[in-house]
Amino acid sequence: MATIHDIPDVILLNIFASISDTRTRNSLSLVSRKFLLLDRATRLSLTLRGNATDLYMIPTCFRSVTHLDLSFLSPWGHSLLSSSPLFDPLLLAHRLRVAFPAVSSLTVYARSPSTIEVLVQQWPGLTRVKLVRWHQRLASWPIGQDFVCLFEQCRNLNWLDLSSFYYWTEDLPPVLRDCPEVSSSLVHLNLLTTSFAEGFKSQEIKEITAACPNLKNFLVACNFDPRYIGFVGDETLLAVAANCPKLTLLHLAETSSLADVRGDPDHEGFTSEDAAITRATLVEFFCGLPLLQELVLDVGRNVRDASLALEMLNSKCKDLRVLKLGQFHGICLAIESQLDGIALCSGLQELSIKNCGDLTDMGLIAIGRGCCKLSSFEVQGCKRITEKGLRTMACLLRNTLVKVKISCCKNLDAAASLRAVEPIRDRIQWLHIDCVWNGVDEVGNSEHSFQHDQAEMGSSSEYNEDMMSRKRCKYSYDSSDFHIMGNNGFWCKKWEKLQYLSLWIGVGELLTPLATAGLLDCPSLEEIRIKVEGDCRGRHKPAERSFRLSSLAIYPRLSKMQLDCGETIGYALTAPSGQMDLSLWERFYLNGIGELRLSELDYWPPQDRDVNHRSLSLPAAGLLAGCFDLRKLFIHGTAHEHFMMFLLKIPNLRDVQLREDYYPAPENDMSTEMRAGSCSRFEAALNRRIILD
Repeated sequence: MATIHDIPDVILLNIFASISDTRTRNSLSLVSRKFLLLDRATRLSLTLRGNATDLYMIPTCFRSVTHLDLSFLSPWGHSLLSSSPLFDPLLLAHRLRVAFPAVSSLTVYARSPSTIEVLVQQWPGLTRVKLVRWHQRLASWPIGQDFVCLFEQCRNLNWLDLSSFYYWTEDLPPVLRDCPEVSSSLVHLNLLTTSFAEGFKSQEIKEITAACPNLKNFLVACNFDPRYIGFVGDETLLAVAANCPKLTLLHLAETSSLADVRGDPDHEGFTSEDAAITRATLVEFFCGLPLLQELVLDVGRNVRDASLALEMLNSKCKDLRVLKLGQFHGICLAIESQLDGIALCSGLQELSIKNCGDLTDMGLIAIGRGCCKLSSFEVQGCKRITEKGLRTMACLLRNTLVKVKISCCKNLDAAASLRAVEPIRDRIQWLHIDCVWNGVDEVGNSEHSFQHDQAEMGSSSEYNEDMMSRKRCKYSYDSSDFHIMGNNGFWCKKWEKLQYLSLWIGVGELLTPLATAGLLDCPSLEEIRIKVEGDCRGRHKPAERSFRLSSLAIYPRLSKMQLDCGETIGYALTAPSGQMDLSLWERFYLNGIGELRLSELDYWPPQDRDVNHRSLSLPAAGLLAGCFDLRKLFIHGTAHEHFMMFLLKIPNLRDVQLREDYYPAPENDMSTEMRAGSCSRFEAALNRRIILD
């Protein structure tokens, strides 16, 4: 009988070369020595971890690697090639070039311009570069110093990502203008820098696009508020279309939208100011970009009566597949049974609607009828839509829709959101909801029953009149699927394919009602992200001892978690009488995490903005040390060295790192929380342990 080892090496080599998933390649390399050698010969992408001073640990067997990521070397955030008595930075750069001679794509944490200068000299043929820096740019550096050497040395550069790199907006345009040969060859430029306060001004965007006429992907953070100097309006949009007609991906986003902070749930979706963008300009803008495949316009200011302009997308941008709109109003009027506006974009596969003040249930139904290929749908801050409209839309898109995000919609709490997507609960793979427990408590009591909603939906004259004019979506219920029924009247069915769950929850709320709201049986759920947001200051001690993370133990395959308390604000030092400081709030949120069988955890500690403090506390370190199944732990903040030593109690923990990947990252490197020596001693202690597997 022939086995896989009988396959000719040439065919096996092609098979390995076609596998891009890192985890799959790692598993295959463990099968046999032959597979190990094949993996090393064909691996094109590699992320290095470990301490930058350990030169002997640099692997020399991956000679074919073309993409090298150095942004996660330890100590994280410290200058990679700074002068040190322990090692010569030029020697490190030379060793990297010898080990990886074929690198054409580089990602690096560049704390200072000298890091970029040394590395680009090792690989002058670089075509793709991503720079990372969360620390502040020093005012003493000349304008554009971060980029001058990059553009002068890398003449083949065509792809540049600065989305996680802090710099000044005035740094880039002069360098692009002074290096026309490189600028004209750029096809990808990502300037969605989350740490910007105001973003690029109108004139700067014009200069950038004029210098880069061959751009295909352009992402930029800017300001659409007409009250500010340099705001983006009609003139800027037309300049982008005229300067870069080859664009296939365009993101223009208000800087405030990049923070991903939940807005006021009682806000009606309209801002006090209108954007300086007219309907005629939008039509001309869309006509000038016929190759668009992905478009994001998150303007943060009202763009009214957009229906007619959006209709042009279907006829002028025939390849458009992804569309995300923020603060656009009148996107789908849904008058009688006639499709209009965004509903005419029948080729869309992903759609995101944010803060649309006049979107109604009838508009959702029209979108479901017209955009029949949608696989992903996100709705945020739309106050007039209800469970009925979203449920009908889900029913219409049952054959394609697998990813749904519902956030900050006044009429869609947790239970209503889950009932709305129930028609696709056997197909959905990715879901985000807000944990707003209106009427749902821990034992499952609810104000509205599922049966009542069904009867109300069926008797609604508005829906009956609309459905009679066209084919009505049929959705039948099979009694064999109803295996558990909660006291709230919601039939708790199995979410067979749900793999990723994202939750927003307000500070002080509990997770316990999640199961009784409808998410009880999720046999395939592997990863969950929980974002806790709110101000702890002024709040008294919660009645419960814990956040109830242990309630997530009902999901048997849950192994990865992102617990983001970064937007939880409190007192890092002594709190006023009767209130809790952040260490006690951390105990509240992490209590019970040891009962989950997590293998990977990303944790963002809560913060005190007044002192720029985001650090792991003693109770948090002790509770994390109880997660005995953890193999990877990334703390997005700082920690004292002796707190980190608690983590050595986790038997199979292999990868731990402190990442201050938020702006501004702490500058005081001499504190015990982020000193390079402290990180190195902990990693040395971690690596000395014997891992059983």
